[in-house]
Amino acid sequence: MTAKSKGGRSLAGMHHLEAFLEMMSAERGASPHTLSSYRRDLEDYADFLVGHGLDFERAALADVRAYLVDLEVRGFAASSAARRLSALRQLHRFLFAEGVRGDDPSGIVEGPKRKVPIPKVLSEAEVDRLLETAEGAVSLAKTPAAQLRAARLAALLETLYASGMRVSELVALPASAARADLRALMVRGKGNKERMVPLTARAREAISRYVALRAEHEGKAPSGQWLFPSFGESGTLTRQAFARDLKELAAAAGIASARVSPHVLRHAFASHLLQNGADLRIVQQLLGHADISTTQIYTHVLEERLRALVAEHHPLAKS
Repeated sequence: MTAKSKGGRSLAGMHHLEAFLEMMSAERGASPHTLSSYRRDLEDYADFLVGHGLDFERAALADVRAYLVDLEVRGFAASSAARRLSALRQLHRFLFAEGVRGDDPSGIVEGPKRKVPIPKVLSEAEVDRLLETAEGAVSLAKTPAAQLRAARLAALLETLYASGMRVSELVALPASAARADLRALMVRGKGNKERMVPLTARAREAISRYVALRAEHEGKAPSGQWLFPSFGESGTLTRQAFARDLKELAAAAGIASARVSPHVLRHAFASHLLQNGADLRIVQQLLGHADISTTQIYTHVLEERLRALVAEHHPLAKS
């Protein structure tokens, strides 16, 4: 009969666990906090095995999979289950390397799939309301400085929604983007890669008005490196400053400021294109995603559109 510890785990199993933790500390420099996490996770795994008449030496592939199912039944999040799987994998690799076992039952086990969060998206009507509020602020401004600031925000907003640029790309647009005949922008994105993004007529008009007001305010043609410089001494408009102005605009438009950010508008750009029939690959190129899998967070939009098409056009959908 196998000797048991107080918790019901086999003494031999606990010996293997202590040896594994000692290796993690001595050879890999694991911190006390990390070692405590490994101990907690692997003791839970040991308890599961003991409950099925098993231990670390006798657990098979089916038992590792059964443990993951048990974690799911107990309500563990996918991230927590993945952490436990990582711990028991390292334990079984250690036991194999030490010659305690002749195999690793965890080697081909797939980890739990994490749910990809659906991005927060504003509706087309809400974006229209933001744009209208920004436009109204330009007309209602009581001083030239306030009008210039409002015109800059309107131009930033129109350009962002027209192109889907990252906010870091937007605030770094060069002064040459103000050319009246410009139909598209060359944007330098992640990995120093360049891509072409469109400019709508509305965005071009908003930029032209902003540049004209800036020339009036400064008493000369705008100079400098950036299209949207700061009004302060820094000379560069920061992402944080734009995000703050955008939240104030959202509040004025009657939209909860917590729902609005530059990145949310980038999501709106992509989602609204897909809702209106754009191809996922085209959206990938416009967003500057190196991998289509990154763009696939928007597949929920495609699924909704497909359901709507089937409901509207399939002959059996109306029966």
